[in-house]
Order: sequence, then structure tokens, then C-alpha cells
Amino acid sequence: MAAEYLTQYPLLFLALTLAAVLLIKRWLHNPGNIPPFPARPYPIVGHLPLLKKTPRETIAKWAEQTGDMFSLYMGTSLVVVLNSYDVLKDALVRQAEHFTERPPSFIGRISKEGDKGILSNSGPEWKEQRATTITLLRNFGMGKNTLAESIQGEISAYLKEISSFNGKPTDVRTLTNASVSNVICSIIIGKRFDYNDPFFINFMHIFNEQIRLLAGTSTLNWFHWLRFLPGDFFNAKKIQKNQQALVSYFSDRYISEYSQNLDENNVDNFIAAYLIESKKRQKSGTPTTLDGINLRRVIANLFIAGSETTSTTMLWFMVYMLRHPDVQQKIYKEIEEVVGTEKPPTMNDKSKLNYLNAAIMETQRSASIVPFSLVHMCTADTTVLGYFIPKGTVIFPNLDAVLLDKKTWGDPLNFRPERFLDAEGNLVIPEQFVPFSLGRRVCLGESLAKMELFLFLSALIQKFEFLPADPNNLPTCKSVFGVTSAPLPFQIRFVERKA
Repeated sequence: MAAEYLTQYPLLFLALTLAAVLLIKRWLHNPGNIPPFPARPYPIVGHLPLLKKTPRETIAKWAEQTGDMFSLYMGTSLVVVLNSYDVLKDALVRQAEHFTERPPSFIGRISKEGDKGILSNSGPEWKEQRATTITLLRNFGMGKNTLAESIQGEISAYLKEISSFNGKPTDVRTLTNASVSNVICSIIIGKRFDYNDPFFINFMHIFNEQIRLLAGTSTLNWFHWLRFLPGDFFNAKKIQKNQQALVSYFSDRYISEYSQNLDENNVDNFIAAYLIESKKRQKSGTPTTLDGINLRRVIANLFIAGSETTSTTMLWFMVYMLRHPDVQQKIYKEIEEVVGTEKPPTMNDKSKLNYLNAAIMETQRSASIVPFSLVHMCTADTTVLGYFIPKGTVIFPNLDAVLLDKKTWGDPLNFRPERFLDAEGNLVIPEQFVPFSLGRRVCLGESLAKMELFLFLSALIQKFEFLPADPNNLPTCKSVFGVTSAPLPFQIRFVERKA
């Protein structure tokens, strides 16, 4: 039966044969002194079957067995997993010139344009896109009070919607995703959407579905030719369709509109600012990669970097508050004493709410929502902590191993905000606290995420008490492994605090 199938699809037969030859060649010519393998790989597929459906737990077990680094074969690709802060710093910071690039991505392979934008791009094009995007975001107030005021407007709508639940059990995942995404919308296109806006609802549906589908692409990442098989068993065609929809969603409606009405003296959105900067560079004769293709991809990147991670962290914060009501009460008392209950907390209050900041950081550490960060690629033969890393090796930064390291945190599985406070109650942030990764590829949306988390969560705690839907059945700390590691679906009651 298998032989008959292979003769029907000669491309599949050729691909499997080539994969087997390449893997055998690798085994016969393994470069010396690479990091050790935690287990023997299978022919052709390498270590993929060993990861099964629990890659996070399996890699944690292998890290404990092997130490700072280990090697894997994902198909025929050599992967090196970095498991400690020291090795991460050595590779991503001290040897950044060798470890900043990305390997070709699955999304890039199925897109007509390839790897564009910021997240999966590399080289001079990536540098220009990232530098320009950061500059423009700062111009729109990223990290400043001007943006904080816009965020607080969105928070008011979010709190109003939550109030309408009247303390009844609800799942706020969709609402939270939409509210945080609205912050990105206000930057990108200069406006927010009502939660019931059909255009916005459809975008969020496609975006959330894509995040879910990308969580199951581990096989496609290493055997990208599987997308050519009949049918759509691996959802490759659906992912490709969604990706095209996401990349063009705002361009069809806003990029074309703004490009026809550019006014350098009145720029209130990222799209217009990007287009103006592109025209300036073209007019001056400066070579530039600021074009429509990259703009569309940058917008999609901003939604992932600036909304998905933040909303997931907020959901984890809710889970931990339900499981640790004593922590929730301490946070509320701090807000009550420092800010009061008559006005919402502002960024001016941030430096005075140390316990809240500690609880947010402990949420980021405990949940470790991007456990393996985004993959890197080694671009030259080099060594890390005495091990040889060949050019072309894919690098997995294992942030889980750093954020949950017993040597640093002592009791990493316990939720304990006090670990970020000294005896006087001042914030203490160990250098091993790296939820946004480190090096040149540190998360693009870090400063925006910090601002959003503080403003959203302080306002929520000030106005509502978080209560479980069922006091005898608290939400679990188990996660759904995907693009981000999100909590399992749960319901929560938001009960308005009495004045």
C-alpha cells in the first residue's frame, strides 16, 4: 500500500529519498565536539517523534539531563538548544554577530514575498525595518504618557464591558485579545474599533485562528514540502490563506487610502508615518527596503508582538490571582493606599506600586509564555562554552530553563512576587529575568507590553475583585503549547468593589 502511494506521488518519493540521504550523510559526517544528544534520533525524522505532544516537558527533562546545551535533529536540520542564562548571553549577546539571523520560516516559504517585515526577516532589510519601526513607535509615544492616555481610553471600554457581566462567570479571553489588539489598531491606523464591529470581529477571528493553527506546524517547519501533498492534512493551505488575509487586511482598506492623502504635517497613524518615511528616502536617493510588502508584514508582526503576548500574560495574571487571593488582596491594598479608588492608576504611579510590579513580573516568569522564544540561526562556524556550533545550525533559546532555573530562583514552581522585592520593599530584578529574550532580537514590543500590563492590570484590580467561577475547582496552571503558551480555557467572576 505504501509503495503504491509513493509511486502515485513521485515528488513525495523523491523528497523522502533525499531526506534519508541527507540524514545518513549527517550521521556519517557529524561535526566533532557539538553539544551532546539527549537521545538517539530516528532515521529521516530525527528527534521529532520523541517530542510527541509534550515538547515543553520533554525538552525540560533533556535540559536537566544534559546541562547548558544539547543537540537535536529536527528532520535533517541540526538544532542546538541553549538551556542557561550564561550560554544564552554568550551566544546572543557576546557573539551576536553570529546568532542574530533567522532561518527561513515556514510562513516565508508559503508567502510569495518570502520572509519580510521584522520577526522572521534577516540581514540589512531586517535592520532597516526594525530600526524604522522602533523610531516610528517612539514618535507615537511608545513608553511615553501620550500613548498611556490612549491606552487608558481603551481600558475604560474594557472595564465597561466587564461591568456588563454583573459578576457572572465568564471567559474573557476573546474580549481581552480584542481590547489589547485595539491598542495596536489605534497606533497602526489611528483609531480603535467597537468590540461588535464586523470588520474588527472578522480580523480577530482570522488572527486567532492563525495563532491556533501555527501552534501545530512543528512538522511543517522541518518538512515544508508536505504542503504539496493532496488535501490539507497539516493545515498548510489554510495557514497560507489566513496569512494572505492578515497581511492584506489593513492594506486593502487603509494603506491605499492613506497613501493617497499623505500630509506630513498631520500624521496620526503608523501606516502614514511609514509611507512618508519611505517617500523621503526614495526622494533623497537613499537605498531603502521601506515598501508596501514590508509594511504589510510589519503590521502583521506588530499584532503578534504587541497584542498576543500581552493578552496571554493578562490571562495568566488572572489565573494566578484566582489561585492566590492573598496576593490579589495585597495588590489592591497597595493601590488603595498609593492611588486611591477615585481615579485610575497612571504611569506616574508605576514607580510607587512595587508589589503590583513584582506580581506582574512573577506572572511573566512563572508562565514563561514564549518558552523557546523565536529560533535563531548560526551564520558562521563558532564555539559556545567550548562546543563547536557549525554554520547553518538552528538555535533554540530555552527561556523556560532560565525563568524556571532552581539555581537562580530557589523555588521556581511557586508563585511568589516577593522574590522581586528586597527587605525594604524595593524592586530587585535579576539579570536572569528575560521574558522578552535578550540580545539584538529582544522582543520589539517590550516597552509597549510593560506599559499595557501595568495600566490594564492595575485598573482591573482597582475596580474588581477576581473570584473563581467554582471555588472548589480553580483554574489549572497547565498550558496550551503554541505560538505562546496560554492558560487552558477558564471562567472568572469580576465583582465590582464597593466604594
